[in-house]
Amino acid sequence: MDFSFKERYGVYDLVDIVKKLRAPEGCPWDKVQTHETLRKDFIEEVYEAVEAIDEKSREHLREELGDVLLQVVFHCVLETEQGSFDIDDVADEVCKKMIFRHPHVFGSVTAETPEEVLKNWDQIKMQSKSQSLASEAMDSVSKALPALMRSEKLWKKAERGGLAPKPAKDAFDETQEKLDELRELIAADDRDAYQKKLGELLFSVVGMSRCMKADCERSLYDACDNFIERFRSLEASAAEKGIEIQKLNSEEVADLWNDISTH
Repeated sequence: MDFSFKERYGVYDLVDIVKKLRAPEGCPWDKVQTHETLRKDFIEEVYEAVEAIDEKSREHLREELGDVLLQVVFHCVLETEQGSFDIDDVADEVCKKMIFRHPHVFGSVTAETPEEVLKNWDQIKMQSKSQSLASEAMDSVSKALPALMRSEKLWKKAERGGLAPKPAKDAFDETQEKLDELRELIAADDRDAYQKKLGELLFSVVGMSRCMKADCERSLYDACDNFIERFRSLEASAAEKGIEIQKLNSEEVADLWNDISTH
């Protein structure tokens, strides 16, 4: 294969590598990939980059950003093969977008605080997408986002559209009402109804978190880590007592769980 090995490679070398992988004499796996087959990989690579950020590991982040960049390049090469666009077209479009949405840097608009920047950004974004209503901006929030992230963005856009956050106590009371309604539906064994009410409850919790000025995503993220640690303690406690958790009934597991929770 005609390929020049180097001590250091750049972005366009990555483009060439992907093209070679896609060539007739290239890699059997890479040759059959499409936007759709790579979709899940793209999502996973982004999440792994986020994990590297949380770890505060520069080395891990550099590696994971490379994997994200590979995904971007791969999708660009797929379109280049179809004569649609290439990586330069993608860079050109995003550069123009950044210049247009930062008139306080590249124009005469004044924005002294991050809040003013975000306000201008939202207005410009709505104008560029020919949106005049907050509901239209909500429609533009990607449905492919995880539901928790999407719901936070929807609440944020609603607030910017005039839906003022309630006092935290009022938001809590409204959430409690939905929880009480869910309990009644569960007691009535109305599965379709309580499935819908569960969604309303979760969405309400996200709204309540914004009224509390709390980060719902972060709170759930930390709760997941805490759950893992608690379960690890459960396993350790069971091992000390010579107990196999899988052989316990639900009440016995609950007792063991409550026991470690009190320590």
